[in-house]
Amino acid sequence: MNVADFQLFLWLMSATAVGIFVALQFVKAGYGIFRTPAWGWSIPNKVAWVVMEAPVFLVMFYLWSRSGCGFSLPAYLFFLLFQLHYVQRSFVFPLLLRGKSRMPLSIVGMGVLFNVLNGCMQAGGLFYFPPEAYAEGWSYLSHTWVWVGIALFFTGMIINLHSDHVIRHLRQPGDTAHYLPSGGMYRYVTSANYFGELLEWTGFALAAQTAAAWVFVLWTAANLVPRAAAIHRRYREEFGEAVGKRKRILPLIY
Repeated sequence: MNVADFQLFLWLMSATAVGIFVALQFVKAGYGIFRTPAWGWSIPNKVAWVVMEAPVFLVMFYLWSRSGCGFSLPAYLFFLLFQLHYVQRSFVFPLLLRGKSRMPLSIVGMGVLFNVLNGCMQAGGLFYFPPEAYAEGWSYLSHTWVWVGIALFFTGMIINLHSDHVIRHLRQPGDTAHYLPSGGMYRYVTSANYFGELLEWTGFALAAQTAAAWVFVLWTAANLVPRAAAIHRRYREEFGEAVGKRKRILPLIY
């Protein structure tokens, strides 16, 4: 693949993200509280998350090892940040899940496809077609936006991890009722975990300054913003005024 092919790949991924965003205005992705038998065969959530998320970790590692980039900065730093997220999402998060929830195989399959493509996209942006500024090496890390982005990345990660912790502890063993999450960023939005993830990848893109990272932000928003809106409506229906003035995914905004 040459630079022109990679740029075309980024445009196609961007266009697909817009299409996904439009589609999710009419269809609720059938996992979590929106899973129904209509989505077909399903597998246990713990298995599903590993199968779905691990491919991007493995693809990134393979393409980094083949790129010749080695430990050169700043690409290696951003590679480590990316892999840090997916170690947690692929191998730690599934082990922490409670209950006997299941995920449709169709959702898992779509997740695997996206994650493989995203691994190729991020590896291309970091290792094979990096920004010219990466030639600065260590000096690249002197730019203010890099540290602002890294700060946002870790802030988003902490919010995401805490929000997942809140959700996991909403129910006692054997309980299948729905509860309104509270505490942390759930005081401001009904999908605090999604807010954390969106903030995380926005920080990553700001620090890394690759077009591929910004396309990933677009994909993250295209998937999570419509779902956050659907969850907000669901909570309004179930819990009414208890939702209060909380927004959907962006505090004080949306």
